Amino acid sequence: QAVLVQDFQSNFQRRALEAMQLLHVATHWHLRGGARPSHVSQRLSSSMAASMPLLSPSLPLCAGPTCGPTRSVAGVAATAAAAAAGAVASRRRLGTHPTAACTRRATATAAAVAPAASDVPSKLNPEEVLGSESPLVGFYDVVRVAEAEAAAKLPRFVPVASLGTDAGPAVASQVWVRARVAAVRVKGKSTFVVLRQHSLHTVQAVKFKSKEDGGESATAVAKFFKSLPLESLVDLRGVMVEAKVSGCTQSTVELQIERAFCVSKASDQLPFLLADASRAEADIEASLSTDRPYVRVLPDLRLDSRWLDIRVPAHNAILRVQSAVSRLFREALTKRGFVEIHSPKLIAGESEGGAEVFRTDYFGQQATLAQSPQIYKQMALSADLPGVFEVGPVFRAENSNTNRHLCEFTGLDLEMPIDWHYSEVIDVVHETLVHICQGVEAECAAELATIRAMYPSEPPLVPSDGPCIVSWPDAMQLLAEQGIERDPMADLSTEEERKLGAIVRERRGADLFFLDRYPSAVRPFYTMPCREEPEYSNSYDCIFRGQEIGSGAQRCHDPALLEARCAALGVPSEPLRAYIDSFRHGVSPHGGVGLGLERIVQLYLGLDNIRKAVMFTRDPTRLSP
Repeated sequence: QAVLVQDFQSNFQRRALEAMQLLHVATHWHLRGGARPSHVSQRLSSSMAASMPLLSPSLPLCAGPTCGPTRSVAGVAATAAAAAAGAVASRRRLGTHPTAACTRRATATAAAVAPAASDVPSKLNPEEVLGSESPLVGFYDVVRVAEAEAAAKLPRFVPVASLGTDAGPAVASQVWVRARVAAVRVKGKSTFVVLRQHSLHTVQAVKFKSKEDGGESATAVAKFFKSLPLESLVDLRGVMVEAKVSGCTQSTVELQIERAFCVSKASDQLPFLLADASRAEADIEASLSTDRPYVRVLPDLRLDSRWLDIRVPAHNAILRVQSAVSRLFREALTKRGFVEIHSPKLIAGESEGGAEVFRTDYFGQQATLAQSPQIYKQMALSADLPGVFEVGPVFRAENSNTNRHLCEFTGLDLEMPIDWHYSEVIDVVHETLVHICQGVEAECAAELATIRAMYPSEPPLVPSDGPCIVSWPDAMQLLAEQGIERDPMADLSTEEERKLGAIVRERRGADLFFLDRYPSAVRPFYTMPCREEPEYSNSYDCIFRGQEIGSGAQRCHDPALLEARCAALGVPSEPLRAYIDSFRHGVSPHGGVGLGLERIVQLYLGLDNIRKAVMFTRDPTRLSP
């Protein structure tokens, strides 16, 4: 009978969880005034019908804002809430306990499930938790800046990542940690809490019935944690003891709870559960053929609450890798004597030419957001800086709703003097990218393991003995051998880039190569044409895993040639007057490259969408958050 009850409860919670998740998605579409995708309505109908007997299986769901009140999302929500409340009451009558705190909070709010916590002290000052008469559990008042003298006496927190390591406290030590409540399980008077710190590190904290107080403290701890929504932030004091905990990163120790205080309470109802948002796509797909399919958290729902989505360990680790790529880029060029610059982003002209710019009013003048720091890094060389680089925002007004385009991204730009040939720039770019790839693998091993558990990928093949260079005519020949007929002077399509990348990987054993000598007609106005064949240019693209991650070239440093290029391509030269004039006073031949940070991270990690590699997305449909 106990097994049957547990199975019923688990099945109910799973169905109710999916229903509430899909209901949130349906509400999201409804509030935007659009029709829900049919698969959402179908799954919502089946999930509610299976998990909530008070909801008629034949109840039609609203497909837009014109539905009547009894058929609207609000009506469904009210019915679902009533069904959930009835089910909770049924579970209480059966005397069962939830097997996982996350599913318990998804099927009903914490207030409906958890016991009242009115007897738990609230509005505590942090100083009150240190005395011998301090409460066992409680809620802080809003934490504000403490007096310096008082702050010196307050607890010093131990990093969760150090627990159970040689660098951390000894076994049997009393420690304080500040972390999020990731999961709670209460069985009788035994409480098991998983605490998560900085997304990547978890430790189990436990409280059992004590003979000394007859279980009074265990009861208080159980009530306290059952009253807390998941993702709440707590301060916990405990004694670290040896234990085998397979579900936490700190798998050799656990904390025996002595005190626990809530620092910041999360909302009772989260937009989605991190347990659902953290599953690999392969696991979700595999579950669809079973009677217990996992919930798939849809991309828009993730982006609407991106701060919560970044708490997913893999997504948090992606941003750490992004940070490492940026740091390694700086590191490689600084060692070469390059100087970091910060160029203006409000400019009078167009740094790349064309119409893909954001325009704005600048005190009565028309200004644009810079498409790149191109003109300013060239002017920096005219100012006799030895070589420059910049890590900064880039704006492109491209109405491209793809998995690889953004309207704002972070550019990794460099510019350097050339002695005799622009291949000198290719060498520096290649060595910089090799430094980045080797550094990421060496320094981000833990983060890569976390990411690859959710998004499987292999380290890229990057030649360490010099750049792999493929000339434009050779690339056209390679594509022709594969039966691809195309205009040899037209730019590559996305699919042609991918095909060429696969060919080069197969034949040259490289995921990174430079496609050299692009046709002049498809390059920006500042690109230097080839002397012998002006229809081609001294320019190249960096292709990484079959996609462009950046473009580079030797630049036109002769004012007359630059003005001629502007005229030929229809680029107004007057807004660029200061840029052109900077070359009239003498400047070294030079070249450089502009790389996209987010695209490098996306392709390095094998992510299916660039939005997973950016903190907050800016694309044609999203300006918030």
